[in-house]
Amino acid sequence: MKSFPLRIYIAALILRLIPILLTRGLGIGLDDMFQYDMLARSLASGNGFRWYAQEDLKLLEPYVDFDLSTATGYNPQYGLYTSFRAPLYPTFLAIVYFFNRLDFSRFFAARLAQVIFLGAPLAPLTYLVSCHLFPDSEKTAKISAWLVAAYPMLLVYPLGLGTENPFFVLLLSSFLFLLKSIERPTNSNLLLSGIFLALTALTRSVILPFAGLAILYLFYLHRKKALLVALAFILVIAPWVIRNSLLHGKLTGIETSMGYNLYLGYHPQGNGSFLFGPSLDLLTIMDDAERDEIGAQKALEFIKDQPERFIPLAVNRLGFFFGLEKRVLMYFYSNNIIGFIPSPALLTISAILLLPFVFISTSAMFGLSLLKWKPQTLLLLLLFTSYLLPHIFILAEDRFHLALIPYFAILAANFWGNGLHGLSVRWRESAYGKLAVTFAIIGVVLLLANWGFELARDADKITQLLAPNGNQAHFPY
Repeated sequence: MKSFPLRIYIAALILRLIPILLTRGLGIGLDDMFQYDMLARSLASGNGFRWYAQEDLKLLEPYVDFDLSTATGYNPQYGLYTSFRAPLYPTFLAIVYFFNRLDFSRFFAARLAQVIFLGAPLAPLTYLVSCHLFPDSEKTAKISAWLVAAYPMLLVYPLGLGTENPFFVLLLSSFLFLLKSIERPTNSNLLLSGIFLALTALTRSVILPFAGLAILYLFYLHRKKALLVALAFILVIAPWVIRNSLLHGKLTGIETSMGYNLYLGYHPQGNGSFLFGPSLDLLTIMDDAERDEIGAQKALEFIKDQPERFIPLAVNRLGFFFGLEKRVLMYFYSNNIIGFIPSPALLTISAILLLPFVFISTSAMFGLSLLKWKPQTLLLLLLFTSYLLPHIFILAEDRFHLALIPYFAILAANFWGNGLHGLSVRWRESAYGKLAVTFAIIGVVLLLANWGFELARDADKITQLLAPNGNQAHFPY
């Protein structure tokens, strides 16, 4: 048992090194990657958390017309101080850049570091979390760890410079220490729970609702002892909140992107997911606090003008959240980043990338119905609910569900271990058991219907991709 986490880490590391080594000369794409790279280079050079220096603006001039003439504190050489992005991921990149160099090789160094420190650890952490959720089934723990170790999209995700890379592993680490705190509320477990929750929030603040609920839940279970979690959490995030508040002269949170996301999520031309054209509308506003405020105001106006769209957009976002993991593949292939691929090979690659989520998520629905009520189960449900709701009411993409794959894998492995016999026993044991299995069946049907609708909706794009010039279709992200 003790040696398995190390073995699965090595296996996950080897699998993730393959795409990294095959793409050693790969640069970066997407606005997010450019922004994180700008921030990391600025930090590594000792210039602070800044972006859009004059040299970087030259690269972006063909796409966005930035007007920095009225930007307060703008320095052409060093750029503009920002609070738009959370700080932890650019800091991680900056450390890698500092020990590497700031030339093109920094991208390979960053991807290598992501695989070693962020990607491969997901597998042993999944094993450990499963051991706490299902202490009587090491088989479930091992299967779930292998699922995460070999999950195709998680293998290639370290190729991208995105916050998801640290977010996945920090959220899983937070959940592990929260489980330990439920079982043994020692000072070390409680402090580590607070610290890791804070680090997760400093990577992507969307996890703040779960952090708050988890702290309240521990307080309910352990009373005053849980104050250690809250104290650790506050102490870790406080310096950055103070920094942002001083920058804008008013109380400011971890990042100022909420208004921007709300603007996209409720834009009249949008469908609840990321929309390329309107995504550029607010970027020319260089004051982050002003952009955040204007974005929120515009979103409120959109809702007031067309209140009938509110529920359909929420339903759309739920569908996007559980959508097939094809958006990244469609973008990179259609923009000729990976070159031409014959249709049979492209379909095979698509199946390899997309089908694992289909099998794991549908199995997880049945695995969820087998859960017994206990404190650990409630913590898992709190995570699912509090992570899903912000995406339903703000903005959703299929990549956002990747953070939940380790938990889906654990539930799926538990279902596979019990089989249909387990569902039958659950059905017969009580009225609650019947209700749980019924909801699982409904959930699977809804997932299948969602994917069918998605494929029908994107049929034209898929046809274009499979055509001889599909790698030059140039779809926007």
